[in-house]
Amino acid sequence: MTKLIRTLLNWINQSGQWLGFLGLRILLGWEFFESGLEKFHGENWFADIQDKFPYPFNLMPVNISWSMSTWFELIGGVALVIGLGTRFFAASLFILTIVAIAAVHWPAEWRTLAELAQGYAITDDGHGNFKLPVIFLAMLLPLILSGPGKLSLDAWIARRYLGKA
Repeated sequence: MTKLIRTLLNWINQSGQWLGFLGLRILLGWEFFESGLEKFHGENWFADIQDKFPYPFNLMPVNISWSMSTWFELIGGVALVIGLGTRFFAASLFILTIVAIAAVHWPAEWRTLAELAQGYAITDDGHGNFKLPVIFLAMLLPLILSGPGKLSLDAWIARRYLGKA
C-alpha cells in the first residue's frame, strides 16, 4: 500500500511539472489578452486617471501609457498561454497590475483597515474593487519565481538549445 501511495504521489508530482502552471498561464493569458483587446478597440481613458498613476508612470504621456498597456496585455497574454518569455511577461504584467490597482481599483478614500477591506471585492460599490487584480498578482507570482512549467515554449527551448531537462 505504501508503494502504491508513493507511486501515485510521484505520478502526481511528475504531472504537476508538465501541467501545474499551464492552467495559470491559460487563465491569466486569456484575461490579460481580453483586457488588451478592450483597450485596442476602445477609447483612451488614461487621461482621466493619469494623476492616480504611481511615480514614474504618472510622468509618461497618456498615449504612450495606453499603447504600452494595450500591447503588453495583448502580446503578454499570448506569450503566457504558449509559455514564451514567461518570466519577463509575468513580471511586466505584475507591474502593470500594480499600476492598475493604484489608479483604478484602489478606494478613493479610506481611514481604517476595515474601510480598506471593503474594497477587497469584485464589484465597485464605492469602496474600490481590488480583489481580482490581487488574485492576478498571486497567480503571476509563481510564474515569475518558478517559470512556466515543462509544457511551454520556454522549457522546450531550454531542452532543445540549452540542454536542460
